[in-house]
Amino acid sequence: METSRSNDPLVSSGTACDLVTVPTRQGLEAVDILRRGAGDVVGPVLHDDGHDTLAFLVPPGTAAAWNVPGSTCTETDGRGLRLAPEPPVEGSDWLLPPGEADLATDPAVLQRALGEAARLIEAADSCR
Repeated sequence: METSRSNDPLVSSGTACDLVTVPTRQGLEAVDILRRGAGDVVGPVLHDDGHDTLAFLVPPGTAAAWNVPGSTCTETDGRGLRLAPEPPVEGSDWLLPPGEADLATDPAVLQRALGEAARLIEAADSCR
């Protein structure tokens, strides 16, 4: 299980959350899977082009039990994340901005979507 405490500048006073970070390709597949599901089950998602990652906002405390290979769940220590229309870090942008999505993605639903995304990517890559 990968967890870390954040000293990242994108974390500041605001809504308490943890961040699940995954490679962009897997994250985009997971977003598609989540958006095809029943209801609005995906919260804000941040794209960091410089690091080729997506970060899903999840409820605080998720990092304590997160155990998904290929991803990292970062605790924000209750400091939260600025949920403003502008991206919180230079070089990043909201894929799903706050206000257009639920406040946070359900971690169990995200875990299933990331697993399905990994299987789809593996199957697609094996066909090459």
